[in-house]
Amino acid sequence: MTPPAADRARYDSATAHLDAPLAVVDLDAFDANADDLVRRAGGKPIRLASKSVRCRTLLERVLARDGFAGIMSFTLAESLWLARAGFNDVLLAYPSADRSAFAELAADPKLAAAVTVMVDDAAQLELIDRSRGGGKEEIRVCLELDTALQMLGGRVRIGARRSPLREPAQLAELARSIARRPGFRLVGLMAYEGHVAGVGDSLAGRPLRSRAIRLMQAAARRELAERRAAVVRAVRAVTPDLEFVNGGGTGSVQHTAAEDAVTEIAAGSGLYVPRLFDNYTSFTGRPAALFALPVVRRPGVGVVTVLGGGYPASGAAGADRLPVPYLPEGLVYDPQEGPGEVQTPLLGSPADDLLIGDKVWFRHAKAGELCERFDTLHLIEGDRVTATAPTYRGEGRTFL
Repeated sequence: MTPPAADRARYDSATAHLDAPLAVVDLDAFDANADDLVRRAGGKPIRLASKSVRCRTLLERVLARDGFAGIMSFTLAESLWLARAGFNDVLLAYPSADRSAFAELAADPKLAAAVTVMVDDAAQLELIDRSRGGGKEEIRVCLELDTALQMLGGRVRIGARRSPLREPAQLAELARSIARRPGFRLVGLMAYEGHVAGVGDSLAGRPLRSRAIRLMQAAARRELAERRAAVVRAVRAVTPDLEFVNGGGTGSVQHTAAEDAVTEIAAGSGLYVPRLFDNYTSFTGRPAALFALPVVRRPGVGVVTVLGGGYPASGAAGADRLPVPYLPEGLVYDPQEGPGEVQTPLLGSPADDLLIGDKVWFRHAKAGELCERFDTLHLIEGDRVTATAPTYRGEGRTFL
């Protein structure tokens, strides 16, 4: 990895002809991160999480590489759009209530063959049937398993509240319901262990909490591996020709890939490596997606003000959901203001070396959400912008 000062010089040189605010992707870092994901997957294919990328040009770049296969999408409308654009294996990661999109799916053989939808409740199947509008195509479906770690008889729960399906018998029963229901075909299982894949285990200055997280994650991996294997056996007893079992995320790739029951891994954030991935012991990535804001004021010694910057990430509100000033090193938010909607004051000795119009580079807290703020990504190789690519927003697509 190059020193931060050298990266700043490259980014400033590459974008000297461009006015900020702007967003970039360092393709050298992006490709290196893709290689690392493939290495950690140990030969199992990686299904690319589109919500973490939100740029068709970069989705295509990744899927052209060995080791990646298929897309994991986040809305049904997005899934149909991607399928129409030529992506022929799209797994929708979340249940949908988009009735008009289900009508399109049921009426189009190409879309129905390319898109798999997520279900965890028979009521979702009912909604799809009511939405068909005369469309007769068979709908490909995937079941989602609740991955949360439960302790003390269920009184303690660690993990996202997603699917209500937890035990093998529950998933097998829904699989039987699908098998009996005309117009549907069960093709896959998914289980996203966010409390392992999405929680850093090395928090700066918090050694006891870091150790507690590592102990929790080790217990969660053991429990889930055993339960996931049992679920797969139960569902395959109903549907022997199941096409895939998807699991994991950027922070747990190598652990999930080690499970025999899992056939593919989901990942996407590890391509951009946002700031939430700075606190992992299992891997080290290279920051690839950045945004730059221009200095527009110098209020006093040790202070500059940049335009914009209030780009918080989703999740429970907290400082870890904020972007961080990245380059030049040493700038911090004013604790009385934080990042603002229109302007953001930054404190620190590097401020005194910045002039009006200079760029300050930031890293977003999460991956694809950055693309909801910018319509273009400038793609950097070395010290040059070699291409620009529209984000979903730049193509007029705001799916959520």
